[in-house]
Amino acid sequence: MILSQEFNVDPRFCYLNHAGMSPWPRRTRDAVVALADEVHRQGAVGYADWSKLDAEAHSRMATLLGAGSADEVAFVRNTSDALSMIALGLRWEAGLNVVFAREEFPSNRYAWESLAEFGVTAHRVSLDVDDPEAALISAIDDNTRLMAVSAVQYASGVRMDLPRLAAACHERDVLLCVDAIQQVGALPFDVHASGADFVALGSHKWLLGPEGIGVLWMRPQWRDQLRLHAFGWHMAEALGDFDSEAWQPAQSARRFEPGTTNLLGIAALNASLSLFEEIGITQTATALDARVAHLISGLSALPGISLITPTSPQRRAGIVTFRAEKVAATTLHTRLVAADVVCVPRAGGVRFSPHFYTPMATLDRALERVESALR
Repeated sequence: MILSQEFNVDPRFCYLNHAGMSPWPRRTRDAVVALADEVHRQGAVGYADWSKLDAEAHSRMATLLGAGSADEVAFVRNTSDALSMIALGLRWEAGLNVVFAREEFPSNRYAWESLAEFGVTAHRVSLDVDDPEAALISAIDDNTRLMAVSAVQYASGVRMDLPRLAAACHERDVLLCVDAIQQVGALPFDVHASGADFVALGSHKWLLGPEGIGVLWMRPQWRDQLRLHAFGWHMAEALGDFDSEAWQPAQSARRFEPGTTNLLGIAALNASLSLFEEIGITQTATALDARVAHLISGLSALPGISLITPTSPQRRAGIVTFRAEKVAATTLHTRLVAADVVCVPRAGGVRFSPHFYTPMATLDRALERVESALR
């Protein structure tokens, strides 16, 4: 495979915002165009084939996540949707609490903070310490029901030790909910090896997919214990039996897919997943790590630049966040954007996030523009 045939990012830009939103591969664009053209010409004639497409996408996602089967995976609207389903689906009592980091992305705070109406309190923990896992674990008490954490922190790029957190949680009978959007597609991620009870993610970042498609996974024993708050024809065990009055929710994760699915989104995601399937997530992760290492080396050589993201490969993923000693982060970001470097301000610095296909020459141009922006 020639990657230049899949990726056609405008060469004017140094595109370093995959942690925000990724450009689509050619096959993903083509899948959307083909489906749109088919519906334009034939309406619902191909509905049976679309069901096969949906099943294929579920299967590919399950394989990428190390799930036992496609029945464990639900497609939802986004990460926020999945987190909300978990938060509102669990049964809560006044006096219980949830542990999470102050630095979490808003969606992974709001879902748990919304439980205040049930008398649930939030234990917010700072990760700006030498041992962030220890900080989270120390916040657990006898009333903790759940810990919520991102596999990789969206701003600093810190990769968390999920098995360590899971072991500590389960020892205290505490659930672990993982927002995996900043790891899946960047690095290998196995839902079972992570120790998580619940996993939520979206497809528009490292998975090179569209906005509007998210993924919800949970350990099978939790599937029928989570209260349902959305209902529709697509969630029924007897799918397609529109006349039944004694319906039951599907035994599979389809019970969390109540209505008509986002077919265009599924077609796009399926195409993007096929790219990872062809190349291999281990291979793409190795290529991404080489690019992250290149950025870390280049930034470290610039006077006045300090890294916010850890340099240890075990502590990072695809994000490199840095700050300048003598230039404010907002000013540095503004100068870089003016120089066509696509990046964002995060954690009091500037966040770069390449992907496995990003040309090394693009990284070198970005480093040159950082150097110029410091003057």
